[in-house]
Amino acid sequence: MKIPHNLQPGRLLKQDIKTLRQRYISDWTLFNQLIVASAVYVFFTNLLPGITFASDLYVLTGKQWGTIEVVFSTGLCGVIFALLSSQPLTILGVTGPFSVLAENIYSLCVGSFSIPFLPFMAWSLIHAGWMHILLALINAHDWTMRYVTTFSTEVFSLLNSIIYFHKAVQELERAHDHLSFAAFLYAIIGAIGTMLVAIFLSTAEKWKPFFHRYVRMGLAEYAAAISIIIFIGMPHVGDLASLDRSTLHVSTSFVPSSPDRSAFFVQFWHLPVGWIFAAIIPGLIITVLFFFDHEVSSIICTIDRYGTKKPSGFAWDIVLLGATTALCGILGIPPANGLLPQAPLHSESLMHTEKEEILISVDGEEKVEYRDVRRVHEQRWSAFLHAGAILVFVSPPFQHVLGLTPTSVLAGLFMFMGEQSLSVNPILYRFFYLLTPASELPALPADVKSYRGVHIYTVVQIVVTVVIFIVTLTKAAPAFPVLIIILVPIRLLLMNKLWDRETLRFVDAWACRKGTPEDDKDLLAGGVNEKDDPGPRLPEEAVKDV
Repeated sequence: MKIPHNLQPGRLLKQDIKTLRQRYISDWTLFNQLIVASAVYVFFTNLLPGITFASDLYVLTGKQWGTIEVVFSTGLCGVIFALLSSQPLTILGVTGPFSVLAENIYSLCVGSFSIPFLPFMAWSLIHAGWMHILLALINAHDWTMRYVTTFSTEVFSLLNSIIYFHKAVQELERAHDHLSFAAFLYAIIGAIGTMLVAIFLSTAEKWKPFFHRYVRMGLAEYAAAISIIIFIGMPHVGDLASLDRSTLHVSTSFVPSSPDRSAFFVQFWHLPVGWIFAAIIPGLIITVLFFFDHEVSSIICTIDRYGTKKPSGFAWDIVLLGATTALCGILGIPPANGLLPQAPLHSESLMHTEKEEILISVDGEEKVEYRDVRRVHEQRWSAFLHAGAILVFVSPPFQHVLGLTPTSVLAGLFMFMGEQSLSVNPILYRFFYLLTPASELPALPADVKSYRGVHIYTVVQIVVTVVIFIVTLTKAAPAFPVLIIILVPIRLLLMNKLWDRETLRFVDAWACRKGTPEDDKDLLAGGVNEKDDPGPRLPEEAVKDV
């Protein structure tokens, strides 16, 4: 019996390899000033959050992972993806959710199981590696596009925001334990100041008519970097120089952070066989987290607003992600995967205007007209240059530069990242609707009866996020990615029975796009004409509508 085409194993993988060969040369032929500017911009937006997580990991993994491991992983995986991936617009780095997962796995290994952390994590990442390849072979991307909706992606984004704020609080708690009272008070000022200056500068493009347009753009794009530089320098001025301070721990040579390790290599085969098989469980959880995270970041950085023309390759990139994940496990460094919001920010930084030729019919005659369109530069240089520059920071001189960063500044950066992530989440805007008098609320589409269903939907998202965050604070924390995935069937099988179709279409139109289960129901019911379908709305597009 012949297997249907859409069920053939490796179908998407073969297609991706073919399209990669077709686009690869052209990805290297385009190079200009905007690409260089984009590489510099992404360098800061990737490196700075990375070293912030490194500070937290260094403490909560017993010095097993620190600054050099995070920088090494981000640079290495970034270069590999820039050279070999099907979608070079995707940006890789060590993420907040994985940091939470790793910290809890370390706690279980040391506190409950009495086994070495790095060999167990190595096997977990090796298992995650082959599971990624398996997902690519069974064309799992088709299932992502069909079943994942903005209900779960918005919850995941809100969870990220909460994790950022929580990490900031943890960083300040550690400062309280190790600094004098005066130094701790300045640490709070430094953290809040870093956040506020970065937020203020990030709005610079709206300062017109002050400054030249390019000055405003530069201030907005490098807001976090400028704020960090200011607050790194301030403790060295005047009486502040006499205060004790806690700074980011760095390595003085190209060796791991842990004094017990001399090289970036884990003897993973020394782990007892029983624990090798037990590592399949965290390997599965890591696979769920990475697949979901990477798929969403890859989709968002190539949505219609960016005008991409070249085909993406989700299956091949998942294979490549599996390979880098296993490699990181063997090297004893945290693995990197697709980043939000860095991936769409990368696309935004490459946007330019170009002329597009269109044919129009005038009085029965076809004429050629040109119109301005906004489109992203599709190439590999920006990803390669930024990742290569990050990789340079594993060298001792550059590690020393990173070591000047006070941990209070990192706490401020955590808060800034949380604010930036929260500010584009539709849940926040719908939460404001809960506080708005009914007479002041904007008009709803004609087929949505009232805001009651919208408000309840928003409250459910917030409650679910808080519950998952509480789980991350318990010994069950390693299972939180599974809870995110469970939201997918809950949304498609349960929530459409509790909310009417029109309300769900308003708050979660991505679930009703062509080819999804709810679109199938609409077509069967004859409720939506395909021409009238507004099409998919991803989180940042939904914000504009709200």
